[in-house]
Parts: sequence; C-alpha cells; structure tokens
Amino acid sequence: MKTTLAPVSAARADAGVTTSATSPKVPLTALDQLWFQISGTVCNLRCRHCFISCAPDNHAFWFLDPGVVRAALEQSEGLGVKEYYFTGGEPFMHRDLIAILADALALGPATVLTNGTLLTPRGVEGLAALAAGSRYSLELRVSLDGVNPEMNDAIRGPGAFARTLEGLRRLAAAGLLPIVTAVQTWPDAEHDRMLVEFGQRLAEIGCARPRLKVLPPLRIGAEAGRSGGYAATERVTHEMLHGFDLDRLLCTRARLVTSRGVYACPILLDYASARLGDTLAAAAARPAPLSEQACFTCYRSGAICSNVPSGGLERA
Repeated sequence: MKTTLAPVSAARADAGVTTSATSPKVPLTALDQLWFQISGTVCNLRCRHCFISCAPDNHAFWFLDPGVVRAALEQSEGLGVKEYYFTGGEPFMHRDLIAILADALALGPATVLTNGTLLTPRGVEGLAALAAGSRYSLELRVSLDGVNPEMNDAIRGPGAFARTLEGLRRLAAAGLLPIVTAVQTWPDAEHDRMLVEFGQRLAEIGCARPRLKVLPPLRIGAEAGRSGGYAATERVTHEMLHGFDLDRLLCTRARLVTSRGVYACPILLDYASARLGDTLAAAAARPAPLSEQACFTCYRSGAICSNVPSGGLERA
C-alpha cells in the first residue's frame, strides 16, 4: 500500500513534551476493525507491565455507555467494519458486556481481551450461549504471563495465576477455545522452552488445541518503570517506511472508541496525538501520526493487537 507521508507535531498528554516534528502519519485505508475501550482504564488488577497503567483506581477513561457502543456499531455497518474488539481495563467489570457483545455479534465476529480472573461459571455460560447462537465467531483472549504462579504473579499480582487458569478451564469446558496472550518477559534463548511449557499448562486444564500469542513489551506506562523506556533512537521515521507494508500497522485498518473520543489505536491512550476526533466518522477521515515511541514496537513486530498469531504457539 502506498501513501503520502507528511510531518506531524504532537504533544504527549502526560508529559507535556513535544515529539519529533519529522514524524510520519498514515491514512486509514480500510476500517476493518472497530475497537471499544469498554471498561476504560479500570481494572481489577494492577499489572507491572501494563502500557496504559490500568488499575482499580485509574479512572482516566471510564466505562463506555451501552448507547455509545450501539451508535458506533450502527455507524460501523456503513463503514465496512469486519470485526469488533472489546478491551480495557478489564471488560468483564462492565455490567452490560454480555448484552453489548450480543449487539456486536449480530453484525460480525467479536473478540474480548480479558485477564480471565472474573470469568464466573454464570458468565462463561452466557458467553457459550452467545457463541452458539451467533453466525459469527466469539473469541476470548486471555492474558497469562507465566507458566507458574511465581512467574505470572510477579507481574500480575498475588493469586492471579490460579484465578486465570480457573477462568481458562471454564472456557475450555464450555467448548470455547481461548487465545492466550503472554508478554515476553523471558530471554530469547528461552523462547522455545517457554512455548513448550505454556502448551503443557494449557493442555493440563483442558485446552487440547492451545493457541498462544506472544507479545513484545510496550515500554510505556507501567512497563516503562519496570524495564525502562525507549531509547531516543527508537522512533519511526519517513525513511523507515520506504517499501514498508503499512497494512502491518493497526492504525491503517482500525479505530478505537473511548469515553473521551476516538483514538488511532488501543496502545496510545495516554497520548494526545492519538486522539483523532469526537466521532468515528471524524477519526476515520484523519490520518494517524506515528509520533510516539510505542509506534516503533508496532513497526518492528506488527499484528500486536489483532488476533493474528505472532511469535507463539498455534495449533489447530
């Protein structure tokens, strides 16, 4: 895909500093994915690697009103949206999530990104009923960042490993095949061993066909404090995009609806540069600036946010 790249200057919302004036920006070529920050930045966990620092007391972005979601879903039909994603925060903290998912599944495939700790028997029963009654697929992406409590809970908090495994077990028992996502916090030399161990853990709880998506760390938000931020040279430039397949970037194919407007992607909520408008139509018409350093990770890795496998185990 070819595009005209122009410089953009934008300010980071949480630091008040100016990014590079030579940063490129890319147009929305097709609105394939519509994302919803359904529970804002409110989460029942406080993970040490969260790139938007979600937590029980982070109210920077609030829960989306069901009416707002319905309006965006209605608009999406005329914009050619192919699939819907619901993220947070923790989506299962939203009391209307099941009803909202039903609305989305009437239009296309839907995915929920969750930490899995709030997947109650009744909730999983409702999800299974939704999946069985829809012509479109319902995906559950569950975050698990270690193969044992020591590894996972050092990042996600005490007890998170056991609660997430129980949620995964319930999904598997209900016939739902979750995608497990893990942020790579281990050395590259241990990657193959970690894939084997993840596969074993998932098999033990009934996931006979394990799917694992390994994600690179995004060194912003809480993760910047855990492992350090980006180097000054880690930034997307015009030259880097010469011959580059822009379809690898989510912001050329998606937009994110939040309680504070529509953004280019789910990663950059803390950055004013990523807010593209008050409405979906306005945000779809504006190009997305690649002015923040987290864009460098998307440039390097691609397919970070969508369900496309990246660096992990995928067994059919």
